[in-house]
Amino acid sequence: MDRKTILIVDDEQTTRRGLTKTLEKWSEGKYQILSAADGQEANELFSQSKIHLLITDICMPEMNGLNLLKGIKEKGYKPVVIIISGYPDFEYAQEAIRLGVINYLLKPLSKQKLIEAVEKALEAEASMERADHLEKVADKKLLNLEASGRQSNSAIKDAIAYVNDHVTKPITLREVAEAVHLNASYLSVLFKEQTKLTFSEYVTRNRLQIAKNLLLTTNVPIEEIAQQAGYQTAKYFIKIFKDYEGITPSKYRKLSELDEATI
Repeated sequence: MDRKTILIVDDEQTTRRGLTKTLEKWSEGKYQILSAADGQEANELFSQSKIHLLITDICMPEMNGLNLLKGIKEKGYKPVVIIISGYPDFEYAQEAIRLGVINYLLKPLSKQKLIEAVEKALEAEASMERADHLEKVADKKLLNLEASGRQSNSAIKDAIAYVNDHVTKPITLREVAEAVHLNASYLSVLFKEQTKLTFSEYVTRNRLQIAKNLLLTTNVPIEEIAQQAGYQTAKYFIKIFKDYEGITPSKYRKLSELDEATI
């Protein structure tokens, strides 16, 4: 896995070097530490690398920290942000909060306070990343079904549980019907009535969630992903994926990689 990147922006060379040295020693190579002397240099670094955590001084010539933050947000970059300042300013702090800054630190900074703030910021960034990932993978119809609790019939709840446990293997309506002691035709009608999804659609949407997760988090070949998601052939998997997502699995993976590189 690639290292996450922390960018320090401060026009004071001594401060910038001190912050960089402290975080390099603390990170022990686990994170890439970059630095910039002004907003323009910072913008160039944002265009070259994905910045996970931005630590920026608020008072800098030409472009202050808040204007830098506004600019990168307009371009679609989403780092977590720590603002540092040489003096307290209520209006700056208010604006920083409005822009989503998670911490506002005053100089001079102790090493311990800096490291504590960075650790909390990186935890927040990881939570945001997980949320972004879940948003990409999650099927809204399945989420709505789970949230609404529409499947009040106990047989349908049992059927859903059975599907969820066996979804990566070949599975049929008849098999599930036998497992929950219902006639297959009756189960089909009841399933649609209770979930607003056909049995086949429910199975497919679950399998595609598995496939999307593998596409986003691994380099496993499409053929293997098809098998892991419960499909016998890659050709059929690709057809179903395109029917539901509008693009092929390969294209989905490529677009997600481009998002990672630019956000």
